[in-house]
Amino acid sequence: MKKSHFAGLLGALLGLCLIPSLAMAQSAFDGTWKIDLHRVQMPKKPDVILLQNGMYQCKTCAPAISVKADGEDQKVTGHPYFDMIAIKVVDDHTVQETEKKAGKVVSTSTTTVAADGKTASFEFSDSSNSNAEPVTGNGTMTRVTKGPAGSHAISGSWRTTTVSNVSDNGLTMTYKVEGDSLHMSSPTGQSYNAKMDGTEAPYMGDPGTTSVSVKKLGENVLQETDKRDGKVISVAKMTVAADGKSMTIAVEDKLHGSSMSFVAMKE
Repeated sequence: MKKSHFAGLLGALLGLCLIPSLAMAQSAFDGTWKIDLHRVQMPKKPDVILLQNGMYQCKTCAPAISVKADGEDQKVTGHPYFDMIAIKVVDDHTVQETEKKAGKVVSTSTTTVAADGKTASFEFSDSSNSNAEPVTGNGTMTRVTKGPAGSHAISGSWRTTTVSNVSDNGLTMTYKVEGDSLHMSSPTGQSYNAKMDGTEAPYMGDPGTTSVSVKKLGENVLQETDKRDGKVISVAKMTVAADGKSMTIAVEDKLHGSSMSFVAMKE
C-alpha cells in the first residue's frame, strides 16, 4: 500500500495571541499516531484489470499499464516508484506481481481469486517508498464486474474491502509543531517541515511526492496537499477529536479520482 493512501496526519499551531504559558502548550496533533485498520473506509471506485491472451492490463493504474504476462521483467514508464514489472500467472486463479526500480525489487504481491470468483485475497511486501524495512500485509477484494469470456479469473473490476496485518512501519507517523511549522516523520523514511500557512515545502524520502503544503482550517483541523512535480496528487483533511485521542483523516486521491477515510489513534 502506497504512502499516499496513509500519509498526512498533521500538526496544528496554537494561536500567537495566546499568553506565553499557553503558547508553550502541546499541540493536539503532537505525538505518534497509528492507523486503526478496523476503522478504514476503502475507496468505492473499483480497480479494473484484464489478463487475457498473454497480456496483463491495469486500466485504472496512473498511468495505465499494459505488459506481457510471461513472468519476465517488462519496462514501464511514468511510475515514480518502479520502472520494471513482471506478471507471473501461477495458475488459473493466482497471479504474482514483482516491481523493480533501478534493478532492485521494491514490491511483490500475490493475488488469489476464490473458487466462486466473487472475492480475492492478496498479500504484499512493499518498499517502493521506504528507506527502511518493507511494509507488509494482506487483504481482500470483492468483485464488482466480471472479465470477458476466456480471460483469467483476476480479470474484471474489484473493490478492496479490507487490509489487515499491516506492519507497524506502514501505520505510524510522528508529528511535532514548533513555532509556526509542522514537522512530520515516519518509520519508512518520509519527512517534511512545513509552515502551516499553505506555503509549499519539500517532501523528503518519497519518490512519488515532491512537495507539500499545510493549512490550518479551524480548531484542531488541518489540510495537507501533496504534489508531484507541481501537480496535486492528494488532499487530506485531518480532524482531531475533542478528547485528543483519535484523528479522522479524509483523503482525496486526485490521481485515481477516488476518496477514502480512516482513523488514527494517538499512542
